[in-house]
Amino acid sequence: MSDFHTDAHLPLPPLAHARGCACPLHQRRRVAALAAGATLLPASVFAQQDEGVGRQVGKESKFTQLVPAEQVEQAATQQYEQLKRDAKAKKALAPDSHPQVIRLRAIAQRIIPHTYDWNARARDWRWEVNLFGSKELNAFCMPGGKIAFYWGILKQLQLSDDEVAMIMGHEMAHALREHARERMGKSTATRIGANLLSSLLGLGQLGDAALGMGAQLLTLKFSREDESEADLVGLELAARAGYDPRSGVTLWQKMLKANESAPPEFMSTHPAGPTRIADIQKTLPKVLPLYDRAPKPPERFAPPAA
Repeated sequence: MSDFHTDAHLPLPPLAHARGCACPLHQRRRVAALAAGATLLPASVFAQQDEGVGRQVGKESKFTQLVPAEQVEQAATQQYEQLKRDAKAKKALAPDSHPQVIRLRAIAQRIIPHTYDWNARARDWRWEVNLFGSKELNAFCMPGGKIAFYWGILKQLQLSDDEVAMIMGHEMAHALREHARERMGKSTATRIGANLLSSLLGLGQLGDAALGMGAQLLTLKFSREDESEADLVGLELAARAGYDPRSGVTLWQKMLKANESAPPEFMSTHPAGPTRIADIQKTLPKVLPLYDRAPKPPERFAPPAA
């Protein structure tokens, strides 16, 4: 790829003050509740509890409440912007007109409306999808809806649209279920300790700590439970958007084959194997009806030329 010069976001309405408010009063209340051992209700809701995989997904960890969502998303935006600047300087950021950028954004636009039931904040995220000119087999979605695909994962694995949707749904699920925020909360709690929580002075400092940890967002390791949850939620998101969830099996078969020679970056943070494929197969009866009923994409795209 060469002469990459521009990028674009998928616009959504501006952030609303009322949802996930970060004013000092509400911050102090959150800290007080945590210090008292209260169980806070998650900001998101379980999608379609009567069908799909909603009942298989656990409640949010209380550690997510230790770091304001706004601060985590701000840190992610800063890190993502730096990543884009670095790529642009190396002419490794695909332009809006690149066929694979058009493809990725078309798939994202179909999935995004189905994210709202999983996290109320997702309606206000400034969703963004970009393609980076790296040979790595990697993709991710940072908090706040900042999505990146690397050229290598599209070209080497020759992904179909359905397989791209499986990856994208999985990565979106990490952001929707706030797995990075939970891990940052655990780390922050360990570093700062319980004294700040009981002092009611801590949330602003916790937010500063979150910003300082922004660089870690690209290297965070999710737990096996996080990965399993992202698989479940991702399959449902993609199925509702009209992409065949059975492609989750073919995707991971391709990943396993790619892993035979040298472990790709995507695999280093996304453990896979026969057990994972079997888990996806067990979930298919729950999500195939959603796929069958969903409107299908009006256009299909080809992977990069091999």
